[in-house]
Amino acid sequence: MISAIYARFSSDLQSDRSITDQIELCKQFAARNGHTIGPIYSDHAKSGASIIGRDGLLKMLEDAKASRFGALIVEALDRVSRDQEDLAAIYKRLTFAGIKIIAVHEGVADQVQVGIRGLISSIYLTDLAHKVRRGMAGVVRDGRHAGGRAYGYRPIPGRPGELEIVEGEAEIVRRIFREYAGGAAPREIAFRLNAEGIAPPRGAYWAANTINGNHKRLCGMVQNELYAGRLVWNRVAMVKDPDTGKRISRPRPEAEWQRADAPHLRIVDDLMFQRAQARKQELRHAPHAIKRPAKRLLSGLLKCGVCGAGMSIKDRDHGRIRIVCTSMKEGGNCWNRTNYYLDRIESAVLAEFRSRLGDSTVMQSFFDDFNDAQAREYRSRSGNRLALEAKAAKAEADLERTIGLAARGILSEMEAVKLLPELREALRLALDELNSTAAPPVTIQCHPAAARAFRHALTSLSASCLQEASSGLNEAMHLVRGMVDSVVVSKIEGRDAYALDLNGALTALTGSKAISSGGSVVAEEGLEPPTPGL
Repeated sequence: MISAIYARFSSDLQSDRSITDQIELCKQFAARNGHTIGPIYSDHAKSGASIIGRDGLLKMLEDAKASRFGALIVEALDRVSRDQEDLAAIYKRLTFAGIKIIAVHEGVADQVQVGIRGLISSIYLTDLAHKVRRGMAGVVRDGRHAGGRAYGYRPIPGRPGELEIVEGEAEIVRRIFREYAGGAAPREIAFRLNAEGIAPPRGAYWAANTINGNHKRLCGMVQNELYAGRLVWNRVAMVKDPDTGKRISRPRPEAEWQRADAPHLRIVDDLMFQRAQARKQELRHAPHAIKRPAKRLLSGLLKCGVCGAGMSIKDRDHGRIRIVCTSMKEGGNCWNRTNYYLDRIESAVLAEFRSRLGDSTVMQSFFDDFNDAQAREYRSRSGNRLALEAKAAKAEADLERTIGLAARGILSEMEAVKLLPELREALRLALDELNSTAAPPVTIQCHPAAARAFRHALTSLSASCLQEASSGLNEAMHLVRGMVDSVVVSKIEGRDAYALDLNGALTALTGSKAISSGGSVVAEEGLEPPTPGL
């Protein structure tokens, strides 16, 4: 009998030697019992609590379906899975394929063994989690740290859980608390730290949320009680999603948190820490000085011409909104500090719409190009119907095969949910493409009445579109947003003007991206160029 071997170890702290030892043990068992060794599968540093991400196990199940071996040898059933549901499902599928699971120390697995071993493994995992949490609680009670690395501290080698203050980083922590308690905004603090080249806790740059954090989870530097000499543990519970196998965090009630004094880890005094918390509370409950504006013509479409980040509102100058690069505003990570008047950009874009789309020759050229492309595509599809039929058949077979894998449990529910919509869409597109070869395309023409109606719609793209209104965007503004994917904004050196690069359907239609917001388009008097054909 050809027998496969499967081995697994679960922790990065273990050695690959564990896999080697398991495989050697299984080989010796196979030799003693007259088995012919077939494929060998393994998963390194993979938990047995889930089958997700275990490529070796999934490949074994796929090969079992193809009857490439008659038995599976493992050191023990918990190498296959420690999850009751997964172990039972694997046993069920291998049994259906006529494959026995043989554990070196337990013999041939049956339903009773699988049920008992699955239950024991599940209890083991739960018990292990309780013991780990108990141990971590003891670490906190002893005044040691049970969490990840915090800025301003480093672990002491050879003394688990013990930290020492890094004075250089501690001074930065004190500075952040002083500036925040003194009224500085987190983004201002981050901007100055980046400008001075001070390394952040992680990543390349300081950001406002590094300092400010999240109030509900009490994360962020100004909310970290460790800086005031208090350890806080058990704020979140880590649970594993049964569909994805990923660990996610959930906030625990504050009554379940565990605190312990650690005066030797104090970086800021209690008075400074309380001043920071008082300002945090004040900002949470203070009314905003500027109401959030209604959605604008180009909301979410404007990009910085230097770094590609989005643009956000900075302030108002005599009632006119000024925008800046969001990356520069949040952390000073972009050198583009130019303030742009939003109404100048909007007026320039609207004027460009009227200029490009109001020209009847542009529209006629579009219709001509569209008709030519449709005719070429029809000729190409008509001469290649056999290839299209084969493509549709393959798409249908791929869909049926994936449904079968999901039904047999070889694909997880999460994988099936991801793949099936894509395969159904591929089949639909293939059938649509095949069916479209049955009739030639209809030639479209630019009817004079339709052209007049379109030019009339363009006249509504006026300055009135730019006014903020509680009703949101009007129809003309939706027309603009539907034809523009992004507008890249840059300052033209030496001129009081902006360079704007438009991307989207408008540029595909008219063949030009760059426009200038200078000159009469955004003159202070509000002059705009006339629309051709109006």
